[in-house]
Amino acid sequence: MELVLADTLLGLAQSPDPCALLRAVCGGDGAAPLSVERLETLRFLLQWLEAGGAGGEALRRAAWEVALGRCWPLLRGGGGADDPERRRLVRAACGALRLCARLCGAQLAARLRIRWLSRMPEEQCSSHGPGSQEYEPMKPVLSSFFPGSRAGEGGSEPGCLGNIAVDKGEEGTGYQRQYWERYTMMEMFESENKTLTREGVAQFLEIYETKRLPNSPGFSEFIIGPLMDALSESSLYGRSPGQLIGACPPLGMKLQKFLSTYLTLLPEEERSSFLLKFIQKMTSRHWCAVPILFLSMALACIPSCKALGTEGLHALRDVLQCTMITHQILLRGAAQCFLLQTAMHLTDVEKVSLPEISSFLMSLRPEESLSRGTILWMEVRIETAAGFVLIKIKKSNTERVELKSFLHPLLDVLLKLGTNYIASYIIYNQTKLVSDLDRCNLYLALLSELVNLCSNAGWKKGPSIWNFISSLINASIQNLQETGNEQEPKLGEQIQKVVSMASLTVVCEIIDQKPELQLKSLHVVETLKDFISSVQLNQVLKKPSYIEEKNSLFEESTSSQGWGKIVASYVHDQWVCLHFILNKYHKFIPLSNDETLELSLLAVQRPIRTLQSALEALTLLPSDQVLPVFRCMKVLVPKLLGSSESLCIDAFDLAWKVISSLSNTQLIFWSNLKAFVQFVFDTEVLAVAASSKGQAYSKIKEIILKLVEMSTARTGVFNAVLSYCCQSWLFPTSDDTGALENPFSNAGNYSELITEACVFGMVFRRDQRYKIPFDSHFCVNKMFYSTNRDDHYVRVCAVKFLCWLDGSNTLHKMFMEDLVIKLLDKDELVSKSRTRYYVNSLQHRIKNRLWQTLLVIFPKLDQNFLTGTLDKIFQAGFGNNQASIKYLIEWIIILILHRYPQCLENFWNCFCYGEEKLKTSICTFLSVLSHFDIILENTSEKKPILKKALLVVLQWCFNHNFSVRLYALVALKKIWGMCKALCVEEFEALTPVIESSLHQVENMHGAGNARKNWQRIQDHFFFATFHPLKDYSLETIFYTLPRLSELVEDEWIPLCKFTRYTDISLPAAFHWLHSRTELLNLKPSDWSQQDMGSDLVETDNQTEWTDVQKKIIPWKNSSPDLDLELVFQDRAAKLGKSNSRLIVVASLIDKPTNLGGLCRTSEIFGASALVVGSLHYINDKQFQHLSVSAEQWLPLVEVKPSQLVNYLQQKKTEGYTIIGVEQTAKSSDLTEYCFPEKSLLLLGNEHEGIPANLIQHLDVCVEIPQQGIIRSLNVHVSGALLIWEYTRQQLISGSNQS
Repeated sequence: MELVLADTLLGLAQSPDPCALLRAVCGGDGAAPLSVERLETLRFLLQWLEAGGAGGEALRRAAWEVALGRCWPLLRGGGGADDPERRRLVRAACGALRLCARLCGAQLAARLRIRWLSRMPEEQCSSHGPGSQEYEPMKPVLSSFFPGSRAGEGGSEPGCLGNIAVDKGEEGTGYQRQYWERYTMMEMFESENKTLTREGVAQFLEIYETKRLPNSPGFSEFIIGPLMDALSESSLYGRSPGQLIGACPPLGMKLQKFLSTYLTLLPEEERSSFLLKFIQKMTSRHWCAVPILFLSMALACIPSCKALGTEGLHALRDVLQCTMITHQILLRGAAQCFLLQTAMHLTDVEKVSLPEISSFLMSLRPEESLSRGTILWMEVRIETAAGFVLIKIKKSNTERVELKSFLHPLLDVLLKLGTNYIASYIIYNQTKLVSDLDRCNLYLALLSELVNLCSNAGWKKGPSIWNFISSLINASIQNLQETGNEQEPKLGEQIQKVVSMASLTVVCEIIDQKPELQLKSLHVVETLKDFISSVQLNQVLKKPSYIEEKNSLFEESTSSQGWGKIVASYVHDQWVCLHFILNKYHKFIPLSNDETLELSLLAVQRPIRTLQSALEALTLLPSDQVLPVFRCMKVLVPKLLGSSESLCIDAFDLAWKVISSLSNTQLIFWSNLKAFVQFVFDTEVLAVAASSKGQAYSKIKEIILKLVEMSTARTGVFNAVLSYCCQSWLFPTSDDTGALENPFSNAGNYSELITEACVFGMVFRRDQRYKIPFDSHFCVNKMFYSTNRDDHYVRVCAVKFLCWLDGSNTLHKMFMEDLVIKLLDKDELVSKSRTRYYVNSLQHRIKNRLWQTLLVIFPKLDQNFLTGTLDKIFQAGFGNNQASIKYLIEWIIILILHRYPQCLENFWNCFCYGEEKLKTSICTFLSVLSHFDIILENTSEKKPILKKALLVVLQWCFNHNFSVRLYALVALKKIWGMCKALCVEEFEALTPVIESSLHQVENMHGAGNARKNWQRIQDHFFFATFHPLKDYSLETIFYTLPRLSELVEDEWIPLCKFTRYTDISLPAAFHWLHSRTELLNLKPSDWSQQDMGSDLVETDNQTEWTDVQKKIIPWKNSSPDLDLELVFQDRAAKLGKSNSRLIVVASLIDKPTNLGGLCRTSEIFGASALVVGSLHYINDKQFQHLSVSAEQWLPLVEVKPSQLVNYLQQKKTEGYTIIGVEQTAKSSDLTEYCFPEKSLLLLGNEHEGIPANLIQHLDVCVEIPQQGIIRSLNVHVSGALLIWEYTRQQLISGSNQS
């Protein structure tokens, strides 16, 4: 109706004056207030005027009058916010005001804003701020004063809103300006453009960083409301370009400073309330792990103050529960550490009780955040003890309490409690219920601590403990030997046996770990050994009958600890005790059951039967109870491998099955892995298997490959294997050597382990994107760093192992030569592979790592071997290599020729090949000649060699390829300088030609970029600064050269890792550690090596060599470690693309053609990401044929099918609707389904569809209506139809909103 009326007015007016038309629509001067219908008509008229380009001062003045005189008064009228008519009127007036502001410019918008703020009292500015409940009705009004404040409209530049927010020249009071600043930030926080959101949050934190923060409830509410809502977005915490891995992101640093400053300026009486609300906000929603981490870090940085009481401690405990949701153990452990620090710094110990503190500490996972022995654990002990003593002092009104007088009575009480309770429960048979098990375990742990105290402090209570241990052993053995009713055992009898076996386990551990207490001298210990050796292994306690105790004990037995777990603990304790015996008498174990033994210990006499029982135990016990069985196998397998190979192979297979079933996020994984490695890679086991070259040898090599494969997904696995092997091969202990003459022979027999270690690289995962330099006392650090689970650890360990090798040792020499051959063969294999080879690709990284290793080994090789392998090195130089590989190959060639100049004849032959072969490699060999002074350093007869070099170089100075000419001229300049220094008379005839050529290239004028390129190549580090001899060091090879070659940052290994990582130190005689300062301080050059034969295009932007098959990445300068969502939106913004919220998940699809087509479709219709099962598909020719480079412009994410459940759950927490493309009983018709903005589209497999286990995680299934006989479409076609339907609906929705 309004549109018809507007058209009618336009047709009737016949007036060229749009101002008169505006006034006519408004009813003329002095007319009644505008109705909703007139406002709508006015809005359509203003739209028409704006679209038609009507302008002029008169129209702007008329629009100004309409806005201030007719529309503005409507906003000041009465009526409640809930009145629908009032809401319609306000909305219509806002639309008209927005259009008037567009016609009039920023001046009208500023005037409207000032009018709005000037009518508000200060208390309203304070209490009705953005984020408050009263703000919502004002939001459409304020939005109309702010054209283009939303993402996607004009004026959405990140700095635009911030500049208005900090404008000092605004009219109005300080409160009014604060209100407008907060509103401006609110607009940025709620923007769908995450780049704008991040900029808004950063500006907010910076605005209030240097000036006094306002002290008002409204401001605090704004922080706890809109600001924290914005901070919940993980993508805000990406590192800025240029930041190193491990650096805290800028937003994290600003948040720490802001929160500390604000808390410091808040009045003390308001501090507690604000902090409590802040922490409670962290529990009010499902936060991702990353925001929780950085908010916890900011809380931990607040200066110590007594701000939190009981309620605050409970709130922190609730936040701890939120951290447990994430499966990312590193982030989870770090957040717990920060929250624990927060509790220690901010809790008022006078307001909380010890039970409340204990309840909070029990919410932590000790292995992740409060592990015994860490500095943080010590701080907690001191804080808790201080708080306890303080409470005691307050209650007793004592001014001072001596620590000794407090602790000594406590120790006496602990000793009496521990021994008396253990005696009553075990010795006097008072354990009757399942619940008694927990108490007994607690008292046994207390016994161990008391023994430690006696040992460490020299406490004079030793004899009483010895007497108690003797009584405990006798009572436990007696309980275990008693036979009750086997058919109907009673609960009390069975529980008594479990506790008795646990007691013997603790006694065995005390005897083994505390030899200084001389407990072995006790007569009862011999009785203990005889009993353990004769006990029936894997004896399962029959579940007791509850007929007689139906009303009482049956209820007790149904506690959280099931009977299966009790039995597992009983069997576990048997193997702990058995390991005590086997470890003590391992030298007496016979090699088979046929041998006789003087000892009357059955477990030692019958090793085969014991090993068979160990295999049975592995099938019975849960994974968290098998550790003592692995330790027993470590003793038995080396003795039996020669005589019972098949049984030992079964042990390998069953143990590997246990290890592979565990997740590396389970802490038991690492202890079990260590025990597994120790018995499979025992030096004697490896030697016996290698000597026979039988099935055991093949099985161990198979396990090596499986461990390497596992290492690609589980960081730290390869580290554990390699560290143990290198340590035992280089520095064997007396237990490692056994009957072996030289354990190092194992290195040659299993050289695959070192070969794979030399090329093993960093595995980059999502949880490491936010890796923070945690304090060294954090338990999470202890878990992930001091235990050597860094990805660089493997190569560092391998390199240090190689540094210890001695070329004069025959075994060492044979091993190094075999390793060099295998590495060169691997390089040739990688070069011949059809996988795409571009800069920083996997192939590039592998080749770089193996040539780095070869450079380390080179000085230890003799002339005969080097002469034989020189041709292979030259052949590698002929390859089409990336720049970093070329530098390493050239470096090795220079060092070989320097050391053995007689190899120069072979080198000259490299220049005799045809141009077709040399066009991809000639620059490599010319670069070698640029260091000819180093090569001839040890040569007495230099003139003939210089003559040969000069003749070789001169022919390349006239090559048609510009880059080849440049390299040849660099080499010519070096060689000619040497000739002049030696005054070689034979070259006098060539002097004018050479001097003229060099003079011409040095003084080129008006030759485009030729002079610039000549200067660039001369200034390049490899020709200007690098010295092949003086710069030979670990730091140059593994850090400086990769950095200057512009390898990706995670390929740089700093020198500190060589000194800090692994238990193997570098040899004292090894002096090649540091790079020269001149080289270390250089920055990467804009010149890279080129070997292609095509002519160099002489343009200013020609800096990349044409032999590098490199993707064109417009967003190259963005940080590779930013969160994926942020990178994708930055990419879309730079490409001018819209930010869709559609994610297409194709992880179940395995045909490259379908994936390539989906990639193309997703990119064309602007999907935010395509999820695939493996990123290797993008290298497939069929994929590339269908995608036509779409993969370069569409964000691709790798999520393996096994990880889909976790991925879908994560996306649900982020607000995505999970939509499956599948025909089910309750599926929706595509023509009737309305797609939410944040949609995740899950496509099924080509043959199987969506598995049943994933369908239950879907929010909805959508099917495509079909008319034909065939009831299925190709998955690419199905996906394309749904992607288009989503896009169509979003386009219509966007059009309606505009």
